[in-house]
Amino acid sequence: MAVNKQAAQKFDGERFNLRKLNDLDAWKQYQIDITNRFAALENLIDGEDINRAWENIKEDIKTSAEECLGLDELKQQKPRFDEECLDFLDQRKQAKLQWVRDPSQSNVENLNNVRREASRHLRKKRHI
Repeated sequence: MAVNKQAAQKFDGERFNLRKLNDLDAWKQYQIDITNRFAALENLIDGEDINRAWENIKEDIKTSAEECLGLDELKQQKPRFDEECLDFLDQRKQAKLQWVRDPSQSNVENLNNVRREASRHLRKKRHI
C-alpha cells in the first residue's frame, strides 16, 4: 500500500502520518483499533440521533489515527521575500518613475537594467 504526501487526509486541520500505514504492524494495529471503536459505537447508536452518531464515528476515526499513526509534522517554509527583495522592487519603481518623467534613452536603458536585475534576484530567491 503506497501512500504519498499528497494523499495525507486532513481532519479539522490536522495531518496524520499515513506513511506509517506502509508498515504492516502499524496497519494492523490501526485496523484493530478502528474495529474495536466501531464495535463499542454499535451499542450507542441505537439511542442517539443520526447526527450525533456520525460525530462519534468521526471522532473515533480521528482518535484512532492520532494514537496509531501520529500527526505528520509540516515543514516550516523559509521566508523568501525579504528586505533585499523589497530594495530591488523599490529600485525598479524609482527607475520607472524616472523614465515616466523623462523618457530619454538613458532612462530606458536604466529601467531595463534595473528590471533585469530585480527579476534575476527574485527568480533566485524563488528557487532557494
